[in-house]
Amino acid sequence: MTISTVNPATGQTVKVFEPVSASKVNECISLAAAAYRKHRLTSFAERATHMRQAAAILDAECRDFGQLMTLEMGKPYKAAIAEAEKCATACRYYADNAERFLADEPVEMEGSKAWVAFQPIGVVLAIMPWNFPFWQVFRFAAPALMAGNVGLLKHASNVPQCALAIEDIFRRAGFIDGVFQTLLVGSEAVEGIIADRRIAAVTLTGSEAAGRSVGAAAGKNVKKSVLELGGSDPFVVMPSADLEAAVSTAVTARMINNGQSCIAAKRFIVHKEIYDEFVKKFVARVSAISAGDPMDEKTELGPLATAAIRDGLDDQVTKSVAKGARVLTGGKKLERDGFYYAPTVLVDFPADAPAAWDELFGPVASVFKAKDLAHAIEIANSTSFGLGASAWTRDGADRDRFIADIEAGMLFINGMVVSDARIPFGGVKNSGYGRELAEFGIREFVNIKSVRVMATDAGEAKNSGAE
Repeated sequence: MTISTVNPATGQTVKVFEPVSASKVNECISLAAAAYRKHRLTSFAERATHMRQAAAILDAECRDFGQLMTLEMGKPYKAAIAEAEKCATACRYYADNAERFLADEPVEMEGSKAWVAFQPIGVVLAIMPWNFPFWQVFRFAAPALMAGNVGLLKHASNVPQCALAIEDIFRRAGFIDGVFQTLLVGSEAVEGIIADRRIAAVTLTGSEAAGRSVGAAAGKNVKKSVLELGGSDPFVVMPSADLEAAVSTAVTARMINNGQSCIAAKRFIVHKEIYDEFVKKFVARVSAISAGDPMDEKTELGPLATAAIRDGLDDQVTKSVAKGARVLTGGKKLERDGFYYAPTVLVDFPADAPAAWDELFGPVASVFKAKDLAHAIEIANSTSFGLGASAWTRDGADRDRFIADIEAGMLFINGMVVSDARIPFGGVKNSGYGRELAEFGIREFVNIKSVRVMATDAGEAKNSGAE
């Protein structure tokens, strides 16, 4: 597999990297294992000092890191700067809260002292995607390192410079050598790395196919895994909704990151009473979006990350149209250098069209007409995915039904699905398992150890309640 920086705005190859050898991978794993034996013994205060320094580096150099992200995967520069700054917030969040999240929890047991301890487990392999090349990594790394684990990063092969920059941030922040390393390897090396006895666990954010492969490898080797996979998130709009707010947010929710986000709204499910008005306003706003140079801070929509992604998206649209879908705007590649695709809205597609059930990873919106609340929920749950969902209503009964019945790991009422360090992130069904972020995320890769110390005499037993 080629590991290289290809500028999506031009299609030009900027830099090519040689994958590291098997012997080098072995050296890195050995260094990680040695680093873990030291890092696990450091205090939360020491780890927090380094994590706050990582945050300071991210804030101070956010424009440089943003430029690197834009160069490698094409996200608008302004959004890339914001991504670097968001990573700093995650670093500070775990620096502030990790010790509390992992504090011993006392358990009342007669005749003994008992508690639950949360201890690090070792070297964690992180297999990360290109679409949020910094944020996806930091939302794993910040809790993992604060818990006392160490990380090995196998990043996507089209963002190698981002991967190396992240390793450098943790090095400059003062963490022990080997606590966080980047492995420039292709996907063919992953199974062997997971099998290595020195690897304790693995986390992946990526496609469903990649998740199945990594999950199988982890299971075969009896290792903990967390999988954050794809999504085809519903965005449901009911008659009681603030329509202007819903339409405005719908455009942002679909076009964010050039449409390349697992939690982007992809299927817009609109009640029949407001369907025509919603579609008219939505299409008008989508049609007004112009693609441009992602390095221009005024650009709203940049290119897709690779030619293959753009071509795959175009194939999904073409197949949907062949099955009867109507294109209300867009629906084609843009005739310019780079990997651009026109902002697109599709309607009137049958249930077996890709627009109805598949994940469209780009600036293409599928709009459904729902007969009523029950039908809207049925459509929302009709795919194999269950990552995020957004529902728009000012009716309390509708809200409660959405909360109870929508099959998703995250549900936002009258708002856009976003990731935030303070709330857990993850999905159900084919969107994966496990959680990132918040208290739940840091506890994914720890040994939850039950400890019970029996009293040795009557006096000790009398005073042995949990302290």
